[in-house]
Amino acid sequence: MQLFSTIAKLEEEGRLFVLATVIDSQGSTPQKPGSRMVVLDGGETVGTVGGGAIEMQIIEAASQLLLEPLGTTRLIETHLTHDLGMCCGGKMRVFLERHGSAPRLWVFGAGHVAKELAALAHQVGFKVEVVDERSAWASAERFPHAVLVLKNPADYAKTLAGGAQAYFCVVTHDHPLDQACVEALLPKPAAYLGVIGSRRKAERFKMRLRAQGFTDAQLATLQSPMGVAIDALTPAEIAVSIVGELISRRRRPPHQR
Repeated sequence: MQLFSTIAKLEEEGRLFVLATVIDSQGSTPQKPGSRMVVLDGGETVGTVGGGAIEMQIIEAASQLLLEPLGTTRLIETHLTHDLGMCCGGKMRVFLERHGSAPRLWVFGAGHVAKELAALAHQVGFKVEVVDERSAWASAERFPHAVLVLKNPADYAKTLAGGAQAYFCVVTHDHPLDQACVEALLPKPAAYLGVIGSRRKAERFKMRLRAQGFTDAQLATLQSPMGVAIDALTPAEIAVSIVGELISRRRRPPHQR
């Protein structure tokens, strides 16, 4: 039961993990089919598939799997004596599957671009949250598939923890509000942080952020202008370009984001 509660907690937190399950065993083996182990980034484990050399083999394979896209699997077939030098003498087959909750996208602002962006991001698998204190804009009619937060975007941005599955898009109606959101979000871990605007706006933002003490390494994580280069003009086209960039970032291995 502890293993399943751990899995539920990891999924709720959006953390990545590999679930290793013994699916077959022959002869003398330390664990039988149905035994499970969770492997987290860094090699931390919950549960067991046998201990010793076989467990180390599974942890190493799981650590590599954590660098692959969600849903990637691997089957490990091992003869404990011939392959690992263990005295058990049996064989084991262990199935590994990389898990993680759907990536979460926070859209700061509820204007025309945000409306198209939230709808398209939902269609490609993001859990979307839209933040804007203007109830006339941040309405269920305009955002039927998003969680709505009727708060000041910059204030709400300060409360977020970020994380490996966190994507932030800043598209508010006001340049100073965009700037305040970026200032709040830039120190947080994230898979993606972008702000809408021209290259000139981006340079002004980065100049101000640098003056406030943000490092070049931090500024390099800020995408501005957002989106892939498709000469987008309309809100829907701009949303397509941004979501294209989000998908590209999502498909990268975690260590390359």
